[in-house]
Amino acid sequence: MRWRTHSAVCVLLFAAAAYPASYNQDGDSPAFKTVPELASGFHLLYAQDFSQAREKFDNWESQHPGEPFGEVAVAASYLFEELFRQGVLSSDFFLNEKRFLHGIDGKPDPGRMKSFQDALDQARKLAKNRLAKNNRDPDALFALTLAAGMESNADMMLKKQHLESLKRLKEANEYAKSLLREQPDANDAYVALGSANYIIGSLSGGTRFMLWFGGIHGDKKLGMAQLGKTIDGGRYLQPFAKILLALAARREKQDAVAQKLLRELSEDYPESSLYTAEYAKAMGRIIPAQMHP
Repeated sequence: MRWRTHSAVCVLLFAAAAYPASYNQDGDSPAFKTVPELASGFHLLYAQDFSQAREKFDNWESQHPGEPFGEVAVAASYLFEELFRQGVLSSDFFLNEKRFLHGIDGKPDPGRMKSFQDALDQARKLAKNRLAKNNRDPDALFALTLAAGMESNADMMLKKQHLESLKRLKEANEYAKSLLREQPDANDAYVALGSANYIIGSLSGGTRFMLWFGGIHGDKKLGMAQLGKTIDGGRYLQPFAKILLALAARREKQDAVAQKLLRELSEDYPESSLYTAEYAKAMGRIIPAQMHP
């Protein structure tokens, strides 16, 4: 099998990157309700103000040391920053088949990747401690879904460790399914499932056939619908699902869908040049050089 053909799976699995699932009125977990300080941090993250976002996450994490979600958020901030710096979160990347299927040119920043891995390891440790007490703990399952998805992304798109990436991809999907059994309205979890379905569905028939025997299936239409579930009912992951679905829509020549989503993102995050530039591209406008990531 040519593992490199699966690199694009992982760019979308960053959707498993740092955000809570659904709202639970009876719970006090940050994974199932909106926490103002975290919401502020995620807004900064989507606006590409990475240092300020991390400051918010670090502050919250220091006050809630037993919550795996705090470390997941920190890890996501490092990964999102590296993906942004490498130009992955753009139509220039998604519409270039070579880059879309094989990943970035060059190597990621080593310091940023070490910080990402340190936070990821701590998130997993905290989540597994919770599972030792309750193997159906939705907070732990959600954190492990995100951790596996983020590591899959880093292994494939940044480190180009394709076999390891596929292992993490399968792990993320299994945790996501377990989470949805416990918390059926955890709409943010559909990002991991939808992204995998879309990208695998974009691969050649022969490659999909081999993946089928590995327990991974692909369906572009279903994948886009699952991303839509997060857009309709997600919380912190809703904007990220919009980014992913907009870029997928551009690949599928669904221009009206892409334009609508990118317009909304540019309005919600006017401080970010990324969404303004992508919206202009979707509308067929000329992009000034300084607006590129």
